[in-house]
Amino acid sequence: MRFRHGRTSRPGRAWRKGHGLLIIPLAIIAAVTMIDINSPTTIHLGPFLVAAPAITASFAGAVLTGAIGALAVTAQVVIGLLHGGLMTPNHQAQIAALVVISVLVTLFRYVRDRRERQLGQVRSVAFATQQVLMRPLPGRIGPLRIASVYIAAEAEAEIGGDLYAAVPAPGATRLVIGDVRGKGLPAIDEAALLVGAFRGSAYRDLPLPGIAAHLGNSVYWNIVHLADGEPESQESFVTALVLDIHHDAPALSMVTCGHPPPLLLRDDTVRTLDASEPALPLGLSATSAGEYKVETFGFEPGDLLLLYTDGVIEARDRTGTFYPLTDRVAVWDGSGPQSLVRHLHDDLLRYAGGRLGDDAAMIAITRCR
Repeated sequence: MRFRHGRTSRPGRAWRKGHGLLIIPLAIIAAVTMIDINSPTTIHLGPFLVAAPAITASFAGAVLTGAIGALAVTAQVVIGLLHGGLMTPNHQAQIAALVVISVLVTLFRYVRDRRERQLGQVRSVAFATQQVLMRPLPGRIGPLRIASVYIAAEAEAEIGGDLYAAVPAPGATRLVIGDVRGKGLPAIDEAALLVGAFRGSAYRDLPLPGIAAHLGNSVYWNIVHLADGEPESQESFVTALVLDIHHDAPALSMVTCGHPPPLLLRDDTVRTLDASEPALPLGLSATSAGEYKVETFGFEPGDLLLLYTDGVIEARDRTGTFYPLTDRVAVWDGSGPQSLVRHLHDDLLRYAGGRLGDDAAMIAITRCR
């Protein structure tokens, strides 16, 4: 399942959506013109015509704003011709002021439309990148049903340093979920590197400790040889969780590298799968398979496993209180992975006031009965 921020509408679409609102500036122009013409020559309502292009700019593009501005100027000319004379200083000043304001409003709207188009292009590129890097997990792998969700903290980027992926392993489905320290392009680069290394290792049939060492050394090598001396890259590391969910046994095997522990839902109870000997985050140094210990836990048919990144549990409400993930999962009354991640996605954003301070990813997995 994929959630992303909405894209900015194009100016043409904005006109189609808001063309019904044109009655407002048109009514202003018509009303001001008729009232001014039928009022004594000492009363001048022409300055109110500036409201027409100003209001139009709030819902329409630059072309339509300019057209309404031109119509307002034309109305002011008509008022001058029929109400005291076009060449009077008062009417000339009103016409000049209306022309200047209409041009400025149209120019500001043009600049805003251009910026929105640029942001739309950035979002399109970011979404395409996300589709490649954060390829949606399949809804079904063997006996497993899976649902995933990614929430980027940077609204314009739609992607950050959290990552997840799944590949086949002998008699199992192998998954990784991780969180790169930091934000922005360096974090995205590290995430892309780790996901690529994980997917590329699928054909090698490495055991879990070997996979963890391979991923850690890939990150460390990238930091040492490709960081180009950037301070953010030199200080980078990745917390990660690598696990095999066995198809032929009601169990899962897991290696924890400084990552938050998964939650296991079974019979209306929530259990935290804490590792007895968690390893350090990936990328801090070169490593070997012997430095990683495999933990094994039961995973029965009907159980529901929740993997997540620290962006979930570090989300805060207005009082600064962290999101109580375990408590929120415990009171959830739905069923199935899709229902759980959708519930947590909506609940997390409500709790944090609609915006997260860090990227967040969640994966829910169940074994079919």
